[in-house]
Amino acid sequence: MGLDSSAGAGLRNEEGIAAVIGVLRQRFGEQLQTGEALRAQHAHTTTYIPGQLPDAVIFPNSADEIKLIVRACADHRVPVIPYGTGTSLEGHVNAPHGGISIDVSRLDHVLEVNTEDLDCTVEPGVTREQLNAHLRDTGLFFPIDPGANASLGGMAATRASGTNAVRYGTMRDNVIAVTAVTAAGEEIRTARRARKSSAGYDLTRLFVGSEGTLGVLTSVTLRLQGIPQAISGGVCPFPSVEAACNAVIMTIQMGIPVARIELLDALQMKACNAYSNLDNPEVPSLFVEFHGTEAGVAEQAAMFAEIAAECGGGEFLWTANPERRTELWKARHNAYWASLKLRPGAKGISTDVCVPISRLAECVVATQEDIASAGLIAPIVGHAGDGNFHVLVLLDTEIPAEIEAAEAFVGRLNARALAMDGTCTGEHGIGQGKRRYLSQEMGEGVSVMRQIKQALDPLNIMNPGKIFSFDG
Repeated sequence: MGLDSSAGAGLRNEEGIAAVIGVLRQRFGEQLQTGEALRAQHAHTTTYIPGQLPDAVIFPNSADEIKLIVRACADHRVPVIPYGTGTSLEGHVNAPHGGISIDVSRLDHVLEVNTEDLDCTVEPGVTREQLNAHLRDTGLFFPIDPGANASLGGMAATRASGTNAVRYGTMRDNVIAVTAVTAAGEEIRTARRARKSSAGYDLTRLFVGSEGTLGVLTSVTLRLQGIPQAISGGVCPFPSVEAACNAVIMTIQMGIPVARIELLDALQMKACNAYSNLDNPEVPSLFVEFHGTEAGVAEQAAMFAEIAAECGGGEFLWTANPERRTELWKARHNAYWASLKLRPGAKGISTDVCVPISRLAECVVATQEDIASAGLIAPIVGHAGDGNFHVLVLLDTEIPAEIEAAEAFVGRLNARALAMDGTCTGEHGIGQGKRRYLSQEMGEGVSVMRQIKQALDPLNIMNPGKIFSFDG
């Protein structure tokens, strides 16, 4: 899937690593750990990319401690790898050159909630579920839902999104400001809380999606939303993926304010039924959710049902019952684990692309044909309202021919998306896994990114080997 050879073991600064571990152990004591099991956990990735262990893991308790850690690493030219919860999919937390993994899980405080302004500020280790539990009594919630209970610092660093981005946007749209410790060991604030500003370069957007290559996030200021008065959702079967995609396109083009509209192909529905003990028809289906007033969500559901029928869909079974909706979306969020059961013992290459909504049906159908001709087992699930879909290729990593076939398929998938003026990554980031495709997508834009990286991190200590390298 594009794990470049240059993202392998690489050059290690053995002397510097030994020195900085000594310095940090003396200063932080038991906050620094070097046990192999813990280091392996901090290189863990939920995809097929091999783990590359850091030399030590440190657990800071404050932004000031992060500054001290980064300064020590800079003094000895040792890599720094920020770590949230480790749920990213493109090898972001790997340490190809060794170094120090900074685990921010102890920075888990909600610092401030401004209910009148609909915003809050959190430390990077606060998870999405933790924040929404904290907000429950305020009538507000944070909408971005990538499925995993990821840390908000990690979500900002990878520019994550998820199932309801079609209504609420991605992390790019919902981060107002961050504070970050740069490679020089200095903490900066990228913006104030004002809803708009034209004050110079947009540093917030620079750090959101930088994947830890420019600094370690120490706080994130987020937009919040009011909890909807009513929520309805349901599932609708279709005779083909193309018919389902056409229903999505019509729904978006008609301006129906759908909150979530998720595509699951027949194989994915089969997997979800088995894993979550459901009995939905095992055909291409759309999972849909509407937010608003009771009258509004009923009207939206009725309009979608008409569109679905026009596209050949079956009965749209929708409900406002919270328990039934929770059951439905839990099954959707467990799609990854459900898919692994289709081939017990296999590992998965979880990859995604995003195309203009008008090209979604064409891209998905062509991808299904490619999967069939290559003889792969690869269910498809997508955030269809954004033109974004995921493919999970199941393979035996002990068989080189299977790895080769899977990598070739991912290459064709990315080429297909780029040919449609799409992107090689809708929400997974670049990391290690998609470095080779970034230059195909961005061209000379990559050289500008490299110049920014060089200016802010001249020693290349901040999560090196991710997004691109200085040498290619």
